[in-house]
Amino acid sequence: MAAQEDDDEDVAFNVEDVQKIVRDNIELCLGGNTYSHSRCPQWISIITDKTLARLNKLNKPFKYILRITITQKNGAGLHTAAAYYWDTATDGTCTVRWENKYMYCIVNIWGLALQL
Repeated sequence: MAAQEDDDEDVAFNVEDVQKIVRDNIELCLGGNTYSHSRCPQWISIITDKTLARLNKLNKPFKYILRITITQKNGAGLHTAAAYYWDTATDGTCTVRWENKYMYCIVNIWGLALQL
């Protein structure tokens, strides 16, 4: 029975591991930058590419979906919502909210376990 539990842990979405990867990549890419509307597409591309590359190195049987929002810090509100119908034993999601003096970066990641 212990071997089955180990297998389940290998397939479970690990929020802490994913959050660390995302935070590291946001900090490396955005760090002390000021908000720049024209640079946002480049930043989003870099964060996406680096995050997916590191997630793939975890060698977990998942499909990943990322959504990245970068917005200027100007007092505007932002509201989002999501609903899921999935296997709560394996699939998961996490959100990383990062900010500096000039901008917010919100990254949502969904991990959907592959049926092997």
